Amino acid sequence: MDEHDNSHDGAAHTHSHDYEPQEFSHSHTHTHTKSVVNRLSRAIGHLTSVRSMVEQGRDCSEVLIQLAAVRSAINRTCEVILKDHLEHCIVDAVNIGDMAALEELNRAVELLLK
Repeated sequence: MDEHDNSHDGAAHTHSHDYEPQEFSHSHTHTHTKSVVNRLSRAIGHLTSVRSMVEQGRDCSEVLIQLAAVRSAINRTCEVILKDHLEHCIVDAVNIGDMAALEELNRAVELLLK
């Protein structure tokens, strides 16, 4: 079972994972929270516009181009989150010996790349 304090206002929060053989608690410092939230808001707005384009019967090529822009925005958001995670969360986890955090990162990256 995961426990999360979801105060993502740029402040640190901690994780503890009951399924780990040894329980670890490491700080998660998110330095780009506002930027990520803004990027996601823009991507959501853009995706809503794409849905409207489909409902209006707009040209498929136009829709595909706009979907490519949405995907690019989401990919860039993933890059920002991953960079933050590596620079802060993973460094902290390694420093305290939380190797499960590396396994979680590997699993997340595998899913992200599919």
